[in-house]
Amino acid sequence: MPLSTELLPGTLTTDPLPALPEHAASGLSPAASRLDRAFAAGREDGRAVLAAYFPVGYPNFGQSLDTLHALAEHAGVLELGVPCADPVMDGPVIRAATEQSHAAGFRMRDVFLAARLLSAESPVNLLIMTYWGPVAAYGPERFAREARDAGVAGVIVPDLPADGTAWLSAARSAGLHTVLLPRHGADDAELARIGAAGGGMVYAPGLPGLTGSTDPLDGGLEAFVRRARDLTALPVGVGIGVSSPERARAVSEYADSVIVGSALIRAFRRAPAGAGARAAACLAAEISAGLVHHRRLSP
Repeated sequence: MPLSTELLPGTLTTDPLPALPEHAASGLSPAASRLDRAFAAGREDGRAVLAAYFPVGYPNFGQSLDTLHALAEHAGVLELGVPCADPVMDGPVIRAATEQSHAAGFRMRDVFLAARLLSAESPVNLLIMTYWGPVAAYGPERFAREARDAGVAGVIVPDLPADGTAWLSAARSAGLHTVLLPRHGADDAELARIGAAGGGMVYAPGLPGLTGSTDPLDGGLEAFVRRARDLTALPVGVGIGVSSPERARAVSEYADSVIVGSALIRAFRRAPAGAGARAAACLAAEISAGLVHHRRLSP
């Protein structure tokens, strides 16, 4: 059973990519269409959507599932992290969690099981966050099909290779969004390619470097988010460097989604034994309650 959170406040790529035709609305899975509606509603209401990342299997499958259930009470999107042996953009917090997940016996089927259990009990939107290696090893078509059947709206693939057609085709056939990451400071041409190939949202890095950083956010981040939104016609979420409720609130002034991961893992890790899920959920509640509402975005 999911951990009760009834007492908590605030409930609620690096390479050029081949372009594929835009998803027809009728070709999207129900979960992908629901994600689009959630972002549209957020924009209409003038509020950013909180996306909470947590690795499946950390520190074991049961505790990760309890934590994800608890986070779902405060986030509009859950990012189910796939532990990877070579997490090229992850800092020490997520790397350590990944190692513990593997030590506890993580298997790829755990991600789809978690998604099925979450989608059966919660209206939260689900994304899978993974590197390309695990998808290639599992098989793109199989991965996309099982993600769709588990109620997942899309897959974030930060290192999708330049020849990513196999995945993009599989995702499109399954009706899934592919969420892509532009390089830090990406030019207009790269953003246009991401708009043509990707869907759901654009994942904009808040600063160069690895996840979990507490360095200052990039000074040009707001301008980059607005440019990415204009050129891709997609919602833009900001992650990497959103390390506190204060930073999340600042980012929510202009981003469509605020993405938090390492800070939630830190909260889980620092909590007394058995209290990690609640600690992560308390932080998510604080972040969610602090996000700016009734803002005004440029058209």
